[in-house]
Amino acid sequence: QVQLEESGGGLVQTGGSLRLSCAASRRTFSRYAMGWFRQVPGKEREFVAGISWSGGDTYYADSVKDRFTISRDNAKNTVYLQMNSLKPEDTAVYYCDANLDDGSPSSRWYNYWGQGTQVTVSS
Repeated sequence: QVQLEESGGGLVQTGGSLRLSCAASRRTFSRYAMGWFRQVPGKEREFVAGISWSGGDTYYADSVKDRFTISRDNAKNTVYLQMNSLKPEDTAVYYCDANLDDGSPSSRWYNYWGQGTQVTVSS
């Protein structure tokens, strides 16, 4: 299985920024498209952003466009999510995932969820 470890969450005020990281344990990381999802209590996981294996294609949920940026560093087996202009509505547990498609929302995500990292945005 692909092992994923999310980190970088925390408590910030509205308008603040956070940078999330997701580290993959496999040496074949560069072959995988990656993505970020988030979940709040009582809700299903929501697609946030995705990136192709090459980094050439990115995808974003409408709710985070122009505020969040997904990127990757294949040398470090890590994908990032830079979150700016945070809103209380962004409060959730954030997870990363992988697939061998293109990283779009319709990709066949593996659902190899890690522990997730909590993001809390205060009003």
